[in-house]
Amino acid sequence: MAEVNEGATLLKGGLVVDGSASAGQVGDLLLAGERIVAVRQVPAALIEAHRPQVIDCTGLVVAPGFIDVHTHDDAAAIEKADMLPKLSQGVTTVIVGNCGISLAPMVSDAPAAPLSLLGSTQFLHRTMREYAAAVEAAKPGVNVAALLGHTALRMRHMPALDRPANAQEREAMAADMQEAMDAGALGLSSGVFYSEAYAADVEELVAVASVAARSGGVYATHIRDELAGILPALQEAALTARQSGLPLILSHHKCAGADNWGRTRETLPLIEKLAAGQELSMDVYPYTAGSTVLREDLVDGVIEVLITGSKTYPEMGGRYIKDIAAEWGVSQQEAAIRLKPGNACYFQMNQDDVDRVITHPLSMIGSDGLPHDERPHPRLWGAFPRVLASYWRERGLLPLEQTIHKMTGLSATRFRIPGRGFLREGYLADVVVFDPKTVRDAATFEQPRQFSEGIERVWVNGVLSYTGSGRGTGRRAGRFVRRGQGASAH
Repeated sequence: MAEVNEGATLLKGGLVVDGSASAGQVGDLLLAGERIVAVRQVPAALIEAHRPQVIDCTGLVVAPGFIDVHTHDDAAAIEKADMLPKLSQGVTTVIVGNCGISLAPMVSDAPAAPLSLLGSTQFLHRTMREYAAAVEAAKPGVNVAALLGHTALRMRHMPALDRPANAQEREAMAADMQEAMDAGALGLSSGVFYSEAYAADVEELVAVASVAARSGGVYATHIRDELAGILPALQEAALTARQSGLPLILSHHKCAGADNWGRTRETLPLIEKLAAGQELSMDVYPYTAGSTVLREDLVDGVIEVLITGSKTYPEMGGRYIKDIAAEWGVSQQEAAIRLKPGNACYFQMNQDDVDRVITHPLSMIGSDGLPHDERPHPRLWGAFPRVLASYWRERGLLPLEQTIHKMTGLSATRFRIPGRGFLREGYLADVVVFDPKTVRDAATFEQPRQFSEGIERVWVNGVLSYTGSGRGTGRRAGRFVRRGQGASAH
């Protein structure tokens, strides 16, 4: 495909899949400035008026830029602003602040886990408005939308985390929540799975979440238990959202641990039952391994655990804990304790469960990648092409249009991000062009920083930002995306 210049661009003859899950059609797409001007049938008068550069997309798919609904790119969008791990997958918007973990409003030069998953140098922003300004100043390669993290609120306002917040602390957290919503945050996230937030009760969560509800936000949660207690944990999340008046988004839904494998046959019917009475959706990544901080309670001696980083024994990064434990002559749990603080990949899911969640109508795609890991989970670089290659092309578990819908239109709708996620006239020109025959992930657990294949071109707000095979254009057109912006808003 020929190189294009700034100005209007006509993507000609591609299979246009618009993000709505409706059937794709061969046609054209006209971009001018930061907007989509025409879709599928472009009148000759518009072509004459804009005199666009023409890019032949015959045999390629033209789709909305992918929206990564579950990221921990909060600091990466500022420090690693080219955002190539995401651009190279066709991602044009990331949602940060997930799992209760956000930069704002915590200020620290030595953040404790789990906030340390975001690195250590960007805990400088006392408000969401300050964070948004930092993103705008960095001019990242992709758009950034943000949730406010409940754990960050607790760590800012509570001297002890082993109890629920008292009335004064709930009031302080609610004030920060209101500031964040006024600054354009999408809503609240929580991570009561982590010990720092585990003591929070529904009353505490509702006190903060209900503030987000008044401004039209959402509630995304890493539930309390993804192992044996997953059903009551799902009920608790649904109760919190109902009492708050918020749409619920279940983060990276999974049934973790070998004893739990197969239980999506129980969790998904429960989720469907709950969704009949409240707005509910979930995100999921296409791997059987998760990744988070190193915790001995997640090391059960059954699943494989790959150490991705250890501050006490950095030389053990990239090794499996069973081998380290054997070398040290200790149990795997004792090895985990010695290796802390650190991060790990936990091979804790069953493929059939992952398949059921990804193909479920309520699920969206999110990478959950950790950009500050020394050896990141390959999902940081490969999640979206992996879904296209595996779930659509190779195994035929999803039609192409539904696969793209889970990455675009459904995500924009659930997170209240109008003006993006669809190829429609007047929408912002976040666009990906990919080769349906070759698109695939290349990142592995052994070599995680590998560019995906088949992503040909990516536009962010109308600016050509990626041209395939690891080639960023050097132009960064991302911006902070505020809740409720319409197609004509900035």
